[in-house]
Amino acid sequence: MEILEAFDLTGTLRGAAELAGCDHKTVAHWVRARDEAGGGLPVAVRRRPRVDAFAEKIEEWVDRSRGRIRADVCHQRLLAMGYLGSERTTRRAVAQAKRRWRAEHGRRTRPWVTEPGLWMQWDYGDGPKVAGRSTVLFCAWLAWSRFRVIVPLWDRTMPSVVMALDRALRAFGGAPTYALTDNERTVSIDHVCGLAVRNPRIVSVGRHYGLTVATCVPSDPESKGGSEATVRIARADLVSTEHNLGGEYADFGQLEDACVELCDRVNTREHRVTRRAPAVMLAEERARLHPLPRVPHTVCFGQTRKVSWQSTISVGGAIYSVPSTLVDERVWARSDGDELVIVHADSPGGPREIARHALTTPGRPSIRDEHYPPRPPGALERRPRAGTLEEQAFLAIGPGAAEWLTRAAAAGAVRLRRKIAEAVALAKLHGSDQVDQALAAAAAAGRFGEGDLAAILAHRGGEVIEFPARASEQASLQRSTRSWEGFGA
Repeated sequence: MEILEAFDLTGTLRGAAELAGCDHKTVAHWVRARDEAGGGLPVAVRRRPRVDAFAEKIEEWVDRSRGRIRADVCHQRLLAMGYLGSERTTRRAVAQAKRRWRAEHGRRTRPWVTEPGLWMQWDYGDGPKVAGRSTVLFCAWLAWSRFRVIVPLWDRTMPSVVMALDRALRAFGGAPTYALTDNERTVSIDHVCGLAVRNPRIVSVGRHYGLTVATCVPSDPESKGGSEATVRIARADLVSTEHNLGGEYADFGQLEDACVELCDRVNTREHRVTRRAPAVMLAEERARLHPLPRVPHTVCFGQTRKVSWQSTISVGGAIYSVPSTLVDERVWARSDGDELVIVHADSPGGPREIARHALTTPGRPSIRDEHYPPRPPGALERRPRAGTLEEQAFLAIGPGAAEWLTRAAAAGAVRLRRKIAEAVALAKLHGSDQVDQALAAAAAAGRFGEGDLAAILAHRGGEVIEFPARASEQASLQRSTRSWEGFGA
């Protein structure tokens, strides 16, 4: 550029050469090159003589593979043909050939301009393991507002899909016109002449909610990008990896809570494309969504059962437990392999799987403790419970007092209320710790008689104030009524 600037300033070759400090022939070369390029400097073309002889063969391989052949495969084939260049040179040549092929045969797509209330998509992802069992993440989103819903499932069967779809639509607040998904067996049962044949059951589900279920074109990233991005986000946060340092889930309910938390976080932050929060845009899109039926689609949920007052249902004569909060409610039960799946369809957020039991037979009920509240203490598990101020003061002495009272009551000790009052009085004089230890020792030794507590305190080194003497529990000073036997005879 300095040479050309000097030539433009002087107008002569030798003057420019003297000013730029080079030969006048060099000035003539660059001036001629600029004139041939029509302004500016020509683009330097790098020559690769060792690979140029095989350029046509590389172009042929790229065209036959439709731009998918790997450079290392091309290099191995060229070596067999006598090629002496390096693998780096081969990679550059293959990359240039692929760019030329894509420029001629590559796809040209138009951006998808969405409309509110028109499209939703759903897809699946492998979820984390819960109690050693694999789960599935049902990921749905509205194309216009980018509002996402993630529902964990145990499997991809039709009842699970319908349950998750209903929950997603109720989270949206309505049903769009179209629902786009992949070609799963629950949606498409066959392809004829390039057309997907719909599953009749999913057609009835779409008719129930007032939407049309459509399927993506195979290997079409434009129609699957949104749902796949939702799956990628869900797996990155919910599946435990070394990157997110996530822990294991104790139960399925904990996974559901994690999905709700993730959706709240994603839907309330600003989206990269729309520059608005999806939850804000959903409020506008709901005006374009169709209203949902009050009753969900329950044809594929199985048989209906009413929960008894014992929080159980009967299927085939066998008894299965359900959560105790569903007493007198209606649930749906179906067999799935060797399991019985129980669904509550009338929950506020849509159908929800509430229990899974291994199939059993009559006379062998399947009862789970987590379905019931904590059991009250039984006859052998009852603990002292204060009812009066005097009893509260006694039990406040410590655990030894409760243990002494439990064993004394079981042993049939008499005058317990008087002995409780004496223990409270001794605790005020000698401290609760010493009296509590003495009561624990008395309970262990089975000493529940009059004065036993004071004797134990004295034996442990305490200065015990003696209480007024009382008659023994085995003898009484009351006179007998034998002399009155003949009175009035």
